Amino acid sequence: MKKPNLNLKRASVLTSTLLCSALLIAAPLRRELNEGWKFKQARLNNWYPATVPGVVHTDLMDNKIIEDPFFRLNERSMQWIDKEDWVYQTTFHLTPEMMERQNIELVFKGLDTYADVYLNEKKILEANNMFREWRVVIKPHLEAGENVLKIYFHSPIKVDIPKCDALPYQYEASNDQSENGGVFNKKVSVFARKAGYHYGWDWGPRLVTSGIWRPVYVEAWDDARLNDVFIRQQEVNKNCATILGEIEILADKEIEKANISITEASSGRVLAGQSVSLKKGMNKMSLPFSIRNPKLWWSNGLGEQYLYDFRTDLTIDNRTADTQTKKVGLRSLKIINQPDKDGKTFYVELNGVPVFAKGANYIPQDNFLPRVTREQYEKTILDAANVHMNMLRIWGGGIYEEDVFYELCDRYGILVWQDFMFACSLYPAEGELLENIRQEAIDNVKRLRNHACIALWCGNNECNDAWFNWGWQKRYKKQNPEYEQIIWKQFNDQYNVTLPQVVKEYAPESFYWPSSPFARYDGGSDDHNGDRHYWEVWHGKKPIEMYNKERSRFFSEYGFQSFPEFESVKRYAPCEEDWNIYSEVMMSHQRGGAHANELIETYLLNEYRKPRDFEAFLYMNHVLQGDAIKTAIEAHRRDMPYCMGTLFWQHNDCWPVASWASRDYYGRWKAQHYFTRKAYRDILVSPIADESGILKVQVVSDRLKSCGGKLEVSVIKLTGEVLNQYNRNVKIDANSSRTLFSIPLEEALNGARKEDVFVHAVLSTDKGKNDYANNYFLVKQKEVNYPHVMITKSIQPIEDGFEVTLNSDNFARAVFIATGDANSSFSDNYFDILPGSSVKVEVYTDLPQNVLEKQLKIVSLSDEY
Repeated sequence: MKKPNLNLKRASVLTSTLLCSALLIAAPLRRELNEGWKFKQARLNNWYPATVPGVVHTDLMDNKIIEDPFFRLNERSMQWIDKEDWVYQTTFHLTPEMMERQNIELVFKGLDTYADVYLNEKKILEANNMFREWRVVIKPHLEAGENVLKIYFHSPIKVDIPKCDALPYQYEASNDQSENGGVFNKKVSVFARKAGYHYGWDWGPRLVTSGIWRPVYVEAWDDARLNDVFIRQQEVNKNCATILGEIEILADKEIEKANISITEASSGRVLAGQSVSLKKGMNKMSLPFSIRNPKLWWSNGLGEQYLYDFRTDLTIDNRTADTQTKKVGLRSLKIINQPDKDGKTFYVELNGVPVFAKGANYIPQDNFLPRVTREQYEKTILDAANVHMNMLRIWGGGIYEEDVFYELCDRYGILVWQDFMFACSLYPAEGELLENIRQEAIDNVKRLRNHACIALWCGNNECNDAWFNWGWQKRYKKQNPEYEQIIWKQFNDQYNVTLPQVVKEYAPESFYWPSSPFARYDGGSDDHNGDRHYWEVWHGKKPIEMYNKERSRFFSEYGFQSFPEFESVKRYAPCEEDWNIYSEVMMSHQRGGAHANELIETYLLNEYRKPRDFEAFLYMNHVLQGDAIKTAIEAHRRDMPYCMGTLFWQHNDCWPVASWASRDYYGRWKAQHYFTRKAYRDILVSPIADESGILKVQVVSDRLKSCGGKLEVSVIKLTGEVLNQYNRNVKIDANSSRTLFSIPLEEALNGARKEDVFVHAVLSTDKGKNDYANNYFLVKQKEVNYPHVMITKSIQPIEDGFEVTLNSDNFARAVFIATGDANSSFSDNYFDILPGSSVKVEVYTDLPQNVLEKQLKIVSLSDEY
């Protein structure tokens, strides 16, 4: 054992034994540099306090130099910020303990984006990629006392415009709002390795940030440290998990003998270990081990999300030099993309079981990323898990998410479809930029590969379809065939060579998919191979019922727009003059332009009657969106196993806006999210009348075991009279979609008009413990003869809120309850109340009962005409 450092021993509070002191000396020391920061505009002299991690926009807001860019029209006046250079600076002292270490490094988890880093006036780093981590040796540049760390952020616009101007052609970047940024048609986003949505999208503002957006810290160590640990799952089944611990150790000298071990932390059982000699520099080694009868990790709804704690220890001279613990779920996960009689399949096979993917597409939760809290991450992932989602697709125009995102997905069983960060654009992927992209991919594949939730890596969002189906290839060929060849080579090198090579090398068991959507390398997507983005309903203006006819092996995108609810709108558009969907403020918070608002209005008036005012319009738009996506989800699930996935666009917003999101920026659930919870349950009961005049009820089960149940199908007048009722004892096969009831519609109607009735189907399973119910209408909502309804309420206190019981005399459609702008959540909302029946809803709120009694708003569809 090395002699302990006596100065350190005296300074330490952990000096009870020589061993404790030695262990403290051996372990790497880390100190986050998150205090004492200030910033300024580079060409001016005034310094202001700064928050790190952060971005310049939030620092400007905190110092009251700018107002909230999300409020009313403020975004417009913020476009000067990205044309300026910005300087961040702090001073720091390192303790004697850290200064005495042989190696001291400065680690940046994320710099946004073009950043020159100076330590004591010495330039030590030129960063140029928001998505990479940067580690710099700083011991030679440190002072014994105060050290000055300065970061100069270059304007990404000023850096990249010359690159744009130097080319004889432009790179396509369909969502870059360059005109809003005052740079005309110079779509420079493709030149920066930076989140594409910062430059604007059809649901987001143009707010191009700079800053220290992830933590920065100093790390000090002696002899050697663990650089990376990969718990590589070579083969996993219920009998045995065969694992290879692939370990990287960085040593500052030759070390004759070191010990490396992997331990299951919960039991203390050493799974693998060996003695090794280390050369100076990077050392790579493998420790094979196996676990008998492993506890498997399952996606949400299929089983437990068991996570093992694997601790890796590096020991030198009987001292622990470094240790890392990884939480790992053991599972066999494959993407099955194989020819069959219809084309090529595309589905997840988890632990040998085909899994129907139920989920949504996810975008960053804010334009100003560092202000998204752990609590917001937890709510966002729980809001997916609690509506029975089992997959989120991290879309390629945002970021490789924070570690906490994947940790929560591991914990709650949410599979992650992980795009690389490229979307709806073409990129000059050659030379230095292509190498930068390769390093970015390595950084993020290595960072994320231990997470059980990672289902696949995808090259980009829609770039393949844009080239083959949107006319991009033809445009370049017409302009100059040489340009087409240059850009296609860059495209091919990026998505078909570089990125798959990184995945193969650093996560060999992972699946790589070149683009989303994708069917083949020499053409665009289709409805019988791979995945599909279906936008004919919405962008293509086709009617909502087309969702019942369109097919795909895997719907990885589709969606329908809505505005936020009225209470959310009032937060960013508080003036009455704003309360029109075509007002200047509402249009500024609708990035699809007047065309999108016209689509909402056209679809709404085609499906529903005219709303009575602006607030009613917002409510009915929510019901419209919910009904549309419910129709799609049910159709996709009925089409199992031809279709094996449905991910709607989108789960969340990055600012308050009209969008396709099912939850608004403030986290409020729209009707779509409540409808999704029922449509994504483990069993779906789905009535539908086909074109031949047959009323069918199809039952879809995701359960891994068959079960029995009682199916009751009723045709009921909206005023309560039961016209026909059918009861069947049914058997529901595991992982299946079957028609379990059918009857001629005319017979079921018993002479009644379609406009006066609804179909109510309910399946009772598990000896009556679980009911799966669904209401179905035979005509469009505007043709349904909804009677006037009288809804009465009673309120009883419960823990953390109240139970509200609502009774209705007639059928009440899409009953919406709200508590004003109070922070409340609801066990259900936008629900139907059957004639003469009641619904109990739990309202979780801080409001006292007397205030809730006055403030509780209750509306149904017939009230809003």
